[in-house]
Amino acid sequence: MKFLDHLEEWFVTFLMGGATLIIFLAVAHRYVAGWPIPVVQDWLLGLNLGWAQELCIIMFVWMAKFGAAYGVRTGIHVGVDVLINQMERPTRAKFIVFGLFAGALFTAIVAVLGGRFVWENGMHYAVFHQLGLDTGDIPEGPTTPDLEWPTWVVYGAVPLGSALMCFRFLQVMVSFIRTGELPHHDHGHVDGIEEMDVPLVEKRVEVRGVLDNDSTANGNNAVNGKEDAR
Repeated sequence: MKFLDHLEEWFVTFLMGGATLIIFLAVAHRYVAGWPIPVVQDWLLGLNLGWAQELCIIMFVWMAKFGAAYGVRTGIHVGVDVLINQMERPTRAKFIVFGLFAGALFTAIVAVLGGRFVWENGMHYAVFHQLGLDTGDIPEGPTTPDLEWPTWVVYGAVPLGSALMCFRFLQVMVSFIRTGELPHHDHGHVDGIEEMDVPLVEKRVEVRGVLDNDSTANGNNAVNGKEDAR
């Protein structure tokens, strides 16, 4: 269970870092390959990085699906709760539980239908082939244009990400039933920066001291001005 606590952060961080590195190398390769440097230019032109764009698109698709599950767990998804917040506490709790259960049911249906699509899109053939079973008339399935990966690997983000979202919806629902609290994300908070609460009394003293100093300085200037006039 502890492994699933931060699964989305680890996976999304890995994909984001990998996509950034691949895009940087592809852009740098395209730029540097135009320099007329002997030997180096020929070597760079011999490198084929045409697959970089397709791989980054695939990584962003997986990133989006697992990022959605992260949003459910941390409460960063946008929700319209104007009417729900006006209800009495028992009624409000029932509607929240119903909404969470509806989200879990919907994502479960998407996970099942997506898994069936992936299975029929080439995973069926790949599993039977790896196990040495007779594939018969089972289609091998299409592949991606540049990487030539089976497309069912790419589409696997749908059932896996939806299943994780379903689990997060159920997790939040159980936690709400037990504690009555929903996950809340503070958009103004930055991870790694600790906020320090300054007591209000100290703030008032500090502001009062600044005002007193300003008043004293203005009074001294006024006295000096009168003496100069005399």
